[in-house]
Amino acid sequence: MDVYEALYTTRAMRRVRPDPIPERVQARILDAAIRAPSGGNAQNWRFMLVDDPQVKAQLGPLYRDCIAQLWATGYQERIARATAAPAAPASAALLRVVASAQHLADRFEDVPLFLMAFGRNDPSGGSIYPAVWSAQLAARAEGVGSALTTVLGIFRAAETLRILRVPADRGWEMACCVSFGYPTGRWGVAARRPAHEVAYRNAWGAELGFSVNEPLWPGEAPGQE
Repeated sequence: MDVYEALYTTRAMRRVRPDPIPERVQARILDAAIRAPSGGNAQNWRFMLVDDPQVKAQLGPLYRDCIAQLWATGYQERIARATAAPAAPASAALLRVVASAQHLADRFEDVPLFLMAFGRNDPSGGSIYPAVWSAQLAARAEGVGSALTTVLGIFRAAETLRILRVPADRGWEMACCVSFGYPTGRWGVAARRPAHEVAYRNAWGAELGFSVNEPLWPGEAPGQE
C-alpha cells in the first residue's frame, strides 16, 4: 500500500465485524509498532493484546461507564448544542462521532482485538503515541480498522490496570486502548479543516504561504494563493 494512501485513509473505524484477526496480522501490527522512534531509544513501552472474552467482559462495563462520563463532562455542552441544531453541518458531524463512539462502547465485547499501550517516564506521550500510530498504519495496510481511545486510563485507570494485572509498583501508566477489527464500512479520506486554516509560518497567526483546499491524495502539489 502506498504510504500516502495509508496516511490519508487511516481514520477511526469503530464499527467492525467480530471476525478474529489472524496472528500473522497481529504480529505485523506489533512489529511495526516497536520500530517507531523512542526517546533516547529507551523503548520504555509495553503493549498488551486483549482478545480473551473473559477479560473483555470485565473491561466492557468499565468502558461504557467511561464513555458515559465523557458525554456528561467534556462533551456535555457540545452535545447539547448539536442536539439543539442537528441539521447544522458541524452538529451533524459531532453527532455522527458520538453515535460511532457509543456503538463501540455498546459492543465492546464483540470487538475481536484490543491493543493496550503503556508508557513509563513518557509524560508527553512522545514515544508511545508514535508507536501506536505505527500499529494503526500497519493495521490499515492489512485491511484492519482501528480506533484509539484514552477514556479507560482517564476515568477508570486503577480498575483497568488491576484487571490487566499490570504491576502497580513499576511506574507503568496506561496511555491508550486501540480497538482493531475488519470494518463494516468503507475506507475514505476524513473531512478536516484545511491545513492553511490551522497552520502558520514562523509566528502565531502568520500566513502559511500556501493553501490546500482539497486533499492532496490523490492529487497535485498545493496551489499558491
